[in-house]
Amino acid sequence: MDAMQWLTLIVFAVTIVVVITNVIDGTLAALLGVGAMCWLGIMTETDAFKFVDWNVMAILVGIWIIAGHFGKSGVPSWLSIQALKLSGGRPGLLVIILTFLAGFISMFVDNVVTILMMAPVALPLARALKLSPVPVILMIGFGANFMGTALIIGDLPPQMLHSVAGAEFYDFIWQFGRPSSFPILMVTFILTLGAMWAYGFRGHKRVTDLGSLDVEAKIPNPLFATIVVGWFLGTVVAMSMREHIGVQLGFIAMTGAISLVLVLALLGDRVKEASNFEECIQELDWRAIFFYIALFALVGGLEKSHILDLLANQIKPIFLENYALGATLLYWITVPIVGIVEHDAYILTFLRTIKDMGTAGIEPWPLYWMLLWSGTLGSNLTVAGAPALYVALTLGEKEEGRKVSLREFLAWSIPFTLVCSVICYVLGMLIWVLPYAK
Repeated sequence: MDAMQWLTLIVFAVTIVVVITNVIDGTLAALLGVGAMCWLGIMTETDAFKFVDWNVMAILVGIWIIAGHFGKSGVPSWLSIQALKLSGGRPGLLVIILTFLAGFISMFVDNVVTILMMAPVALPLARALKLSPVPVILMIGFGANFMGTALIIGDLPPQMLHSVAGAEFYDFIWQFGRPSSFPILMVTFILTLGAMWAYGFRGHKRVTDLGSLDVEAKIPNPLFATIVVGWFLGTVVAMSMREHIGVQLGFIAMTGAISLVLVLALLGDRVKEASNFEECIQELDWRAIFFYIALFALVGGLEKSHILDLLANQIKPIFLENYALGATLLYWITVPIVGIVEHDAYILTFLRTIKDMGTAGIEPWPLYWMLLWSGTLGSNLTVAGAPALYVALTLGEKEEGRKVSLREFLAWSIPFTLVCSVICYVLGMLIWVLPYAK
């Protein structure tokens, strides 16, 4: 490597370390890293803007606006109460159902937003059923973080795959005659929930008198809820038909968000729960938005300096010699790393590295999927890997009025991460990697 490449790598590494250690705010650190790359001549400010995938940012903003209204509709709370009824008063089963519900919602809604939606009902339910709120909210956090990669809408990594490799909505369900992200993760999720029930939620005493619990299943404004859910589903359907519509996913998401805000504004006092446009803007997680913008630019700096090319050339021989071994190493090295490193940066870096290897005749798609799955599942290992878990842990500590030790957290995160990682690895190898291995 030449001096400029070493300088680029140092700036990138220092930035990531500062983000991980939280010496200063992570978003500020990422923006400072981009600024440093520009001032040091690694890339120009024009390059930095070009490296940002504004289509992905539009997807995030549009879905967040719709999801914000979905959270106010009362539907997540109503679904949580239905979970209680479905459980028949069995505390352990309720936790599993709530975790599944969190995973399902997170396929369409940001995982942090999912947790914030479900916590106000899930935690009182846990209290009423005499369950410790910590494992309950942690399981919900695990579930929300888990299924965000199942479809293109829920989380940033699948949207980055769309950006780097052109993966479309249906590619996450069925691709090249094989089940892909949604079916594989769903099977993995269900089997993992079964294992976690056996691990920590058997034997709790059943509550037979559900009517005595201080919970309510009521949607405050059915008109508002119907419009929001309908608009959400309509936007998802439109995004699934992107190739036929002929516009970018970000444009569809923003159109759905803006038109929803307009319709709700026209209805006036009949939908008092709705946010006006100014409130929608204020409610956005601008810290996360600027972090993701900076992330694209930082990884773009690595690409501009040809460091990703060098990385691809270094690991290429492993895949050329033994494709299955290379995929296995990629998967099992990723799992622990993303447990301690913010997984979005890691995934974006290696997505582009895999794309570079694809130009050398190495089939990229099995590797894309193995990276995406391991990068998502492994992030459940610690709160450093996924911001959603930090939010869940904070809510659990506040509810129980105590700090949760690292040992207690790991007692839940390690079994969950290990079980789901093993199951997903076996499925990924059988369905995707081995058919392409020579």
